[in-house]
Amino acid sequence: MAVSTGFATPLSGAKMETLLSLNSSSISSVSFLLPHKMLVFCKPARNNCRRKILLKHRGGGVRCEVSTASNDAVVAAETDPAKLSSLSALEQLKTSAADRYTKERASIVVIGLSIHTAPVEMREKLAIPEAEWPRAIGELCGLNHIEEAAVLSTCNRMEIYVVALSQHRGVKEVTEWMSKTSGIPVSEICEHRFLLYNNDATQHLFEVSAGLDSLVLGEGQILAQVKQVVKVGQGVVGFGRNISGLFKHAITVGKRVRTDTNIAAGAVSVSSASVELALMKLPESSHASARMLVIGAGKMGKLVIKHLVAKGCTTMVVVNRTEDRVAAIHEELKDVEIIYKPLTEMLTSAAEADVVFTSTSSETPLFVRENVKDLPPVGSEVGGSRLFVDISVPRNVGSCVNDLENVRVYNVDDLKEVVAANKEDRLRKAMEAQAIITEESKQFEAWRDSLETVPTIKKLRAYAERIRVAELEKCLSKMGDDISKKTRRAVDDLSRGIVNKLLHGPMQHLRCDGSDSRTLSETLENMHALNRMFSLETEVAVLEQKIRAKQSQK
Repeated sequence: MAVSTGFATPLSGAKMETLLSLNSSSISSVSFLLPHKMLVFCKPARNNCRRKILLKHRGGGVRCEVSTASNDAVVAAETDPAKLSSLSALEQLKTSAADRYTKERASIVVIGLSIHTAPVEMREKLAIPEAEWPRAIGELCGLNHIEEAAVLSTCNRMEIYVVALSQHRGVKEVTEWMSKTSGIPVSEICEHRFLLYNNDATQHLFEVSAGLDSLVLGEGQILAQVKQVVKVGQGVVGFGRNISGLFKHAITVGKRVRTDTNIAAGAVSVSSASVELALMKLPESSHASARMLVIGAGKMGKLVIKHLVAKGCTTMVVVNRTEDRVAAIHEELKDVEIIYKPLTEMLTSAAEADVVFTSTSSETPLFVRENVKDLPPVGSEVGGSRLFVDISVPRNVGSCVNDLENVRVYNVDDLKEVVAANKEDRLRKAMEAQAIITEESKQFEAWRDSLETVPTIKKLRAYAERIRVAELEKCLSKMGDDISKKTRRAVDDLSRGIVNKLLHGPMQHLRCDGSDSRTLSETLENMHALNRMFSLETEVAVLEQKIRAKQSQK
């Protein structure tokens, strides 16, 4: 058989698994000559089994012969016609394929939809409650090309951060997972999603944490939500070193931006914007008399109550599942009349309200057309229409409610009207914040680069420890069985001291804080040198371990 073709593209995961299980006895003779084209000459073995062998062309010709007698494959690189260096064909294949996953570092990728790219109708279907984040991380890390994961799901965004062995396959798998869990077709998700890789993904999360990507520029609640990702992720398998380090650094960035630029000064939040929106839609003369109802006394609901008080509201009804939270808020705001109502009295309370704010974590609508159409009309002094201001995602008020007469429904996407005027004053501060984020992004990438030396440090210590233990045993056996424990301890301490002192120099040259790019570059060079000198390279073993780990999860 003779085949002439251009060189193949990098190996896929499926191809790699095939190569790892290649049985060289199925091939009797194979020759590869690789100038600019690939020529393959194959003589079938006696069992007539046909196999494909792919070798990455790195210049020059490569000759591969397989012997069925010993099942050994010999690969000769013809860089010098006079010299042939033999290498196992299987090892050559593994090393070639390993380039995809090990020589190119795994990527940090964010697959997201936000208020800037997707409507609330889509975001609410994709939203994942905080209690479900650990389960989502586990499922994401069960995908073939995902090693680490985190979920950031808020009323304004649904973003999944992953460490992917392959960018293309990782994005495809995560997008299909999002489609499966939400019921939204892949094509529709692709239409509204955004994709960012490595440094761009890092910079995006830092901007999110700093409040630069928020609908309300500089708002502080998103920083608390980023902190919650770290809190929930602690101890969760899959919330690994890279993702955990990224989110922890994002918290630091968020704090620094707010401290150094004062971008949050005068900033509105989603909660305060919802109050502003309601007041904009009410006649000014009714601001003091309008009957306010807040459903939900969580973080968002509490902020709504505080902003209503700041605007002069002295009486309001709060509906919540339990009274404890409402009582705590009342204790904090003693001069305000806060009337608690249980969830069973929600419709009765809504019938007596002019403005209804909803901010609960309910995954199904609390108000639908059927139970709102029978509510009594409101007075003309408040405009004749009952206002529903829904800042929940998923939404607490069904979109069909807006079709009713004398009812107006607003959700988080409608808050843009309020915050537009608030942005201009902080754009200058946002530019200052961007400079900080760029600086911090470089520091994070340098830190991540420095992590590459950690496996070498561990392997070098383990290598030295094996030698130390072996030589110690030889020494103690020569000293006989009658030596004292004190002597044994002294000899053991001596061997440890010698090893530690010998390793001190190499270890110092493998450690780097990542702040100096020149030092980092030298550190990586030292790492490669030590790997070669002590035969610490295990790229293929690492690849096999990753693939087999994924297979074992199936």
